[in-house]
Amino acid sequence: MYSMTGFGRGECEKEGHSFSVEVKSVNHRYLETGVRIPHRLGALEQEVRSMVKKKLARGKVDVFVSYTNHSNDQGKIWLGEGRLEEYLSALRACGAKYGLEDDLKLSHILSLPDVISSEDNQTDLEMLQPVLMEALTQALGGLVAMREKEGENLKKDLAGKLDELSCLREKIAERAPLVVELYREKLHEKLRDYLDPSITPSLDEGRLETEIAIFADRCAIDEELTRLESHITQYRKLIEKNEPVGRQLDFLTQELNRETNTIASKSSDLQITQAALAMKNVIEKIREQVQNIE
Repeated sequence: MYSMTGFGRGECEKEGHSFSVEVKSVNHRYLETGVRIPHRLGALEQEVRSMVKKKLARGKVDVFVSYTNHSNDQGKIWLGEGRLEEYLSALRACGAKYGLEDDLKLSHILSLPDVISSEDNQTDLEMLQPVLMEALTQALGGLVAMREKEGENLKKDLAGKLDELSCLREKIAERAPLVVELYREKLHEKLRDYLDPSITPSLDEGRLETEIAIFADRCAIDEELTRLESHITQYRKLIEKNEPVGRQLDFLTQELNRETNTIASKSSDLQITQAALAMKNVIEKIREQVQNIE
């Protein structure tokens, strides 16, 4: 089992070209990848996304790529003269219109977008790709290791909560058969208290049993208890699988909650109602944990 929360970092350098990659992820319904990579390396972004998709199934993943060129081959630097003239013309027109002092300096001009650009050759990208992929592989390895460790903690926590649910379910299952008998006794007592023996010397046992049968049918929870047991068993099997199971667990959590709600709505017994409410509390805790499972 894997959590969807994690962080990893990787670095790789070859022939003066170094990459630093950081990857972090949080829970998300699907796999959503955001990549921040230097503009001149944009052609490699799809390779980064493909690698992430191979390693991860779900989560909101952010990849941050830093690149430094320490080699003698820095690529070409060029001045965008056309762009520079446009900036100068616009700035001077603005100064004349509003009566502003012309204090433009070279440092101001060079910091404007697209005035100075660097350009790497395509052959450089071909050489840089394996260096980037190595750094990314390291980062993803660290991320996956952290997600796996957190997943193990989640699995232990879920196993404990499933034990709680099983105990509460057993309490309800033991109590359920007594509910009808208790109702029968209370009904007999009430009728004896209210009926006048001189007028009605004996109870109509047929009518009484019909009333009890209707009550028993209305509060029967055998099917819900059976389904709860089945869901808990299936849950235990899923958390032991070595594959993404978050969506399946999310569905089963909803089913656990649905059966528990039905039991609570049918119950006329305080002990069963209290146990069902306790189950709902445990299921809510499970639901919160499942949101972070891949």
